[in-house]
Amino acid sequence: MIWYEVILRLILAIIVGGLIGYEREYKNRPAGFRTHILVCVGAAVISMIQLYSVQETTNIIVRQPVLASALKADIGRLGAQVITGVGFLGAGTIMHDKGSVKGLTTAASLWVVACIGLGVGLGYYFLTVSATVVVFLILVSLKQVETRFFQKSKIQKFEVQYVDKVELVTHMEEYFSSRSIKVQNIEFELDEEDESLNKISLYTVLVPRHIKSSEIIRDLCVYEGIIKVTLV
Repeated sequence: MIWYEVILRLILAIIVGGLIGYEREYKNRPAGFRTHILVCVGAAVISMIQLYSVQETTNIIVRQPVLASALKADIGRLGAQVITGVGFLGAGTIMHDKGSVKGLTTAASLWVVACIGLGVGLGYYFLTVSATVVVFLILVSLKQVETRFFQKSKIQKFEVQYVDKVELVTHMEEYFSSRSIKVQNIEFELDEEDESLNKISLYTVLVPRHIKSSEIIRDLCVYEGIIKVTLV
């Protein structure tokens, strides 16, 4: 395989994975921009390793026809086991915390590194060096792009102590709508035996990344009908 074909295929993998990842990132899905690119690049690396392996085996047989039976062997079997095993290792880095999924990019990078490691062991130096540079740029440079251009939302829960339920719902709806915050769930708690106690509600909302929790608490506490706001 000619060197520029390797570069072209890696760039195309970045474009394909990036386009699909952009759509997922825009929809606020756990596996987003960089994760899709890393997986696509890793798959491209494995495919090229397979092509290199077949090409080398064919060249050996051309030079030594006696080894023609080697074509019947599955030369990619060992590599497939490595990729599958690392997939389970990467799954251990994925965590579910407060309604959000973390660690997917780390898991994808582990898998890609395993793919590159196979290429290093097989001696495909140009392919592995190129892939390493690409993966490094994806993890470092695209992180800044992802932070700057994607307003990825986060799930947060607020416990609100209030006076009147109707007024609270109206005010909260107006406020969240003005800040482009989506309400996912509302829970109300009320001690029916003692009406003198403060009424409590629990709001689960989807907050854009650029809005800080402290801003929401500060804005809500200004309203007279709200006694206290706490981030759960």
